[in-house]
Amino acid sequence: MIETVHTPAGEARITWHRAARARTVLALGHGAGGGIEAQDLAALAAALPDRGVTVALVEQPWRVAGKRVAPAPKTLDAAWRAVWPALKGMELPVVAGGRSAGARVACRTATELGAHAVLALAFPLHPPGRPERSRADELAAVTAPLLVVQGGKDPFGVPGEFPEDSNVTEIPHAGHAFTVPKSAPVSQADTLDAVVRAVAGWQPVQGGR
Repeated sequence: MIETVHTPAGEARITWHRAARARTVLALGHGAGGGIEAQDLAALAAALPDRGVTVALVEQPWRVAGKRVAPAPKTLDAAWRAVWPALKGMELPVVAGGRSAGARVACRTATELGAHAVLALAFPLHPPGRPERSRADELAAVTAPLLVVQGGKDPFGVPGEFPEDSNVTEIPHAGHAFTVPKSAPVSQADTLDAVVRAVAGWQPVQGGR
């Protein structure tokens, strides 16, 4: 089911993948370089409803409008805030999440929106090759339970670069898009399955803390 939501930045779109007996809603925003067709988002949307998790894939207005360049972070945050009431409409705990830029949006807004927890997929801890420009403060601002799922070869930050108290699950051999090279000792399908298992096994997604 597709739902259109008006935001200050234009029309956003929610694609719902509903669980028959949902315990939790997992809202996932996309990155700045792609949309909800990203392979990790698609894998979660396909797998989690059978496990009692309704997945809501949120398209930012710039993507809905067909633009190629994402707007400023404050515009992304404003659109996410405007979508939030629709995400809470099922009266279930809502886990805010996303990949890359979408993960940053979820982190920045989680406390004010009262997110049940935050899921950060491929969090861009720093620009490639610029570790001194850390965005760890956005992670530190999250007061709810937080899970980071990060590729072991992500140029935007590998798991070992995150603060010691971070809850990070490493996806071995994977890059920023959770793609693995053909030379890796694991397949692409196994890699995406590892992402799904990491999220599905996390207590806040299961409806607990």
